[in-house]
Amino acid sequence: MFSYYFLLGLRSLRRNPALTALMVLTLAIGVAASIATLTILHIASGDPIPDKSARLFVPQFDNGPLQGYKPGDDPNDLQMSYRDAVNFLNGKAGERRTALFGLSLPLESDRKDINMFTVHGLAATSDYFNMFDAPFLHGQGWSPAEDKSAADVVVINRALSEKLFGDADPVGRRITLNGSQFQIVGVLDTWKVVPRFHRIIGARNGAFSEEDEVFVPLFTANRHQFDRDGSTGCTSNIEPGFQGFLDSECTWLQFWFEMAKPSDRQDLQSYLDSYAAEQRKLGRLLRNSPNKLYDVREWLDKLKVVDNDNKLSAWLAFGFLILCLVNTIGLLLAKFSVRASEVGIRRALGASRREIFAQFLIETTVVGLVGGVLGLLLAFGALALIAMQSKELTVVAHMDWVMLLSTFAIAVLSAILAGLLPTWRACQVTPALQLKSQ
Repeated sequence: MFSYYFLLGLRSLRRNPALTALMVLTLAIGVAASIATLTILHIASGDPIPDKSARLFVPQFDNGPLQGYKPGDDPNDLQMSYRDAVNFLNGKAGERRTALFGLSLPLESDRKDINMFTVHGLAATSDYFNMFDAPFLHGQGWSPAEDKSAADVVVINRALSEKLFGDADPVGRRITLNGSQFQIVGVLDTWKVVPRFHRIIGARNGAFSEEDEVFVPLFTANRHQFDRDGSTGCTSNIEPGFQGFLDSECTWLQFWFEMAKPSDRQDLQSYLDSYAAEQRKLGRLLRNSPNKLYDVREWLDKLKVVDNDNKLSAWLAFGFLILCLVNTIGLLLAKFSVRASEVGIRRALGASRREIFAQFLIETTVVGLVGGVLGLLLAFGALALIAMQSKELTVVAHMDWVMLLSTFAIAVLSAILAGLLPTWRACQVTPALQLKSQ
């Protein structure tokens, strides 16, 4: 009977075409608005590295001066000084450790048809690529030995490789960054991490920045005294020269630990507390504020990657969907009321209220499916318009298979909910009264 009622539902779309079109359009607009907003929230709040998100940690401690500090104040800075970063890199905590900061460098190509241009990227240590599961198209990252020797090596991303060398494997060739020659040791494949959790602070578009183009060893970048592309916090005097900056308490590096399993978090916390205690004996970290660790999801919450405005927008979109459902209910009441005589005749011929209810509910489901298809098209259009507003929105304004299925589920469920009252009213038709009126 389901297939029969489904065919009846398709045929019913041709009855009162203006009313049917208005119902479908009302439902589609409500679905499109809610799905477009929910898609952005879904992408922005997703787990960017689910296999490791509970094993990757950002440490936070306060190296600020005592002046102006009140016990219990949370440190505002989520980065660390070069001194602390080097100490952690030389320590034995965790399976992997990496420190990083942003770069913005002029690149000179050997090709005469390409003028000098600026590339953006990171200075990091060798564990960076394995820690964050970076996919390589050619070659590999540099070695720990090249870290220590501050070798002039570089990893570039696929887009930059194709721009400079076409489809050829560029490993072993050289590029000029900021006036110095660097040998290419690896090419990263397309690597779109959303949100881009490993470097949010100081990034051009925060958690939704585009891919980095170049990666150089941290100590190499410091040997060349490359300028930092990011934020720096200094709360004390700095000695003259670049080495004075490195020895200062200025915070400008982001640091990550990778542990073998989530339960190792307490061991890492103990290590961090012990380190802070040792530094206090040396006259540092005098504020003695609590030392904290953040896993990936906690880190995203801490930096408010998905803020209350995004969540409010999603609730408002669903409020608009409810408003569309109320209008759809009114339209369905009007559509079913004109079929009272049909229901009366069917009841007189032996159809039960349950069969009438099933027929009309399946018809509303058909309306929901058509509305879902139209709503999906409108949602794609809305996301395309949103993506045109900025590069940051381009990263999150796209639909995955989860949201594709959600679109139809919401559309059909909305239509069924909207059709419950009109369907119930249709089942209450008294056959005798309808037969007398014919």
